[in-house]
Amino acid sequence: MTIRCYAFRPGEGLSQPSLDALPGLLADPDVHLWIDLEGADSEIQALLGGPLGLHPVVVEDILLESQPKLEDYGDFLYVIVHGIDGSRQDPLDLGTLEIDLVLGSRWLVTHHDGRTRSIPAVRAQLERDPALLERGPAFVLHAVLDHLTDHYAPVMEKFDQLLERLEYDILKEPRPELLEQILALKHSLQTLRRIGVHQKELLGRLALRGCKLVPEGALPFFRDILDHFTRVSDLTEVYREMTASALQAYLSMQNQKLNEVMKFLTMISTVMLPLSFIAGIYGMNFEHMPELRWKLGYPAVLLVMAVVATGLYIFFRRRRFL
Repeated sequence: MTIRCYAFRPGEGLSQPSLDALPGLLADPDVHLWIDLEGADSEIQALLGGPLGLHPVVVEDILLESQPKLEDYGDFLYVIVHGIDGSRQDPLDLGTLEIDLVLGSRWLVTHHDGRTRSIPAVRAQLERDPALLERGPAFVLHAVLDHLTDHYAPVMEKFDQLLERLEYDILKEPRPELLEQILALKHSLQTLRRIGVHQKELLGRLALRGCKLVPEGALPFFRDILDHFTRVSDLTEVYREMTASALQAYLSMQNQKLNEVMKFLTMISTVMLPLSFIAGIYGMNFEHMPELRWKLGYPAVLLVMAVVATGLYIFFRRRRFL
């Protein structure tokens, strides 16, 4: 469990106060706060429900995993977003993580499990430029969402590269392991789509419909995030269609391969059928068969079989069956 607190007061600049000073800072109308919570335990729960005075339902949702959503409680805005897990960026085993954000008029609370790369990036940005918090907690919220959205781009590139390689491998040699990769890729894209549908909607509400806790001057920045995430969402749909096409191509190639095998076996059976008929005729145990006592009967029958097989082969080649 880790609790970090950043405060900006005009004339004093940026500071990192202790938790004991938090009630006084929350009561000071000139102070902007960012409280970053990592982990989940009783102390964090007490902080959320105590000095911050969040609704018990919000506290419960923060400590549990949920789908992306945005809820306006009047005095504060509760936002749940999902980002890419930095330790699981493989398109075949994509991992996502949740960030809970609660925006008040003068404070922002973020909660995560420590795996996100967005929060450390914003902390570093804030320490370089304290004006980020000076402009208001809504701009810190924007910075978190901006970094989170930017981290989708490298993963989308990996999806594109993987799909291109899969298409090449499917056409070259449709191996069974390619089917496992296609199905794993389909599952990852479905996860990304399920998250993207809700996340695009909440970003649209922040950027287009506005909110009294998001100042007018911040709306263009949120619209920029919406544009970037819309591209992610659109690419997800494109890649889902490409994955479905790759699956159909794999199944078609497998069917074609099976058809080639069945075609080859059918040709062999067709050639062997008249030879079996000839062998069956001379395998009958009739006493009065003139050819049975002919000295050249055996090679003559073999020659007839060879002529029949050769004739059928030439016929199939001319008809382009082979």
